Amino acid sequence: MDQNETKLTPLEGLAGFKKHFVADFSAGFSVFLLALPLSLGIAAASNFPPIMGVFSAIIGGVFASFLSGSHLSIKGPAAGLIVIVAGAVEAFGGGVEGWKLSLGAMVVAGLLQVLFGLLKLGRLVSIFPLSVIQGMLAAIGLVIIAKQFPVLLNIDPELLQGKGPISLFLNFPGYIQNLDPKVSCIGALSLLIMLLWPRIKLAYLKIIPAPLLVLFVAIPLGLWMNLGSESPTYTLLSIGNLAEEVSWNVDFSGLSRPGIFIKYVLLLALVGSLESLLTVKAIDIMDPYERESDPNKDLIAIGLGNSIAALFGGLPMISEIARSSANVNQGAKSTWANFWHGAVLLLFVLLAYPLLEMIPNAALAAMLIAVGLRLVNPKGLANIYQLGLDHLAAFFLTIILTLVEDLLLGIASGMVLLAITKRLKKG
Repeated sequence: MDQNETKLTPLEGLAGFKKHFVADFSAGFSVFLLALPLSLGIAAASNFPPIMGVFSAIIGGVFASFLSGSHLSIKGPAAGLIVIVAGAVEAFGGGVEGWKLSLGAMVVAGLLQVLFGLLKLGRLVSIFPLSVIQGMLAAIGLVIIAKQFPVLLNIDPELLQGKGPISLFLNFPGYIQNLDPKVSCIGALSLLIMLLWPRIKLAYLKIIPAPLLVLFVAIPLGLWMNLGSESPTYTLLSIGNLAEEVSWNVDFSGLSRPGIFIKYVLLLALVGSLESLLTVKAIDIMDPYERESDPNKDLIAIGLGNSIAALFGGLPMISEIARSSANVNQGAKSTWANFWHGAVLLLFVLLAYPLLEMIPNAALAAMLIAVGLRLVNPKGLANIYQLGLDHLAAFFLTIILTLVEDLLLGIASGMVLLAITKRLKKG
């Protein structure tokens, strides 16, 4: 008998809850340790209240689990959407007003994702060329690095207002000259942990996720350096109480600016769906039971989760690759692992939120810079080069126009260039 035929496919529903409780809870708890700091950092970088990143992860776990078309993917906020979400907040005026107006676009984008799923468009992910997808992700990574490097050095956020990624990169020397020595040490150490810890081969050490280890180091160092009393207010994370922050926060009056509103609805729906579908496809390959996900059902789950989260102030979510990979590696059996990751997050932020306000923002910036470096992924250039010079050109054009203008123009330009070169080859 074939070895795969001896594997019993894990159960779902209440039967799966009972049978796989230990495996799914253990995996979900491990993912919670990874998701907590990343969700906080992604929200802060997106110009959202940090607690709203955790809120979205809770919705992605506790709600979307029951609708998911994927067995092992973890739903939550993603670094790949930081550029779009932060751009939406800024385009709508910034601050609390920009946050609430951007939520309106996110509600509609979620409903559009539901429509994608109902129309069974999940398989259309293949129409996006690899070179454009890689260029999009690399550009997002570069923007994250540009925006988070000054935070790592504890530069006053007021000095960063209105600066695009190119301007931020050009100002790096000045930021280094004006760094905060104490906080920068925490940031640099945190970044080293993020980059080096995954390279450690000892299995018993790898149980601790790198972001959690960063918190174990950064919080005590911050307390020892008296950052709470001797440093500017923007040095430490400020999140507030989840029960007090979650309310009807959405504002749909951004519809009066249709150009901005439609642009961000399309960006959030298209890029979020694309990233999510790519994750689902990758996790299916990792699934030891070789199950096949329903991408259309997963889009519906993500879309409904996004609309509900946005009504109350949360970030958009996707099926996120790093957390989903960790879920598989920790031995998850069913969608209940995603549920448990959200449930433990909810319990933690309700009972221990004051602890989160001891986290230096530099530590969160280090986590995001590490994510940005992975998104840039220079090794992927070799694969794109093998596809041809036209794909290499599309890759760089997508990056350049995203950095200079915006992500939508970058993606469109890369696809148009490939369409033109394909037509020329045929002609």
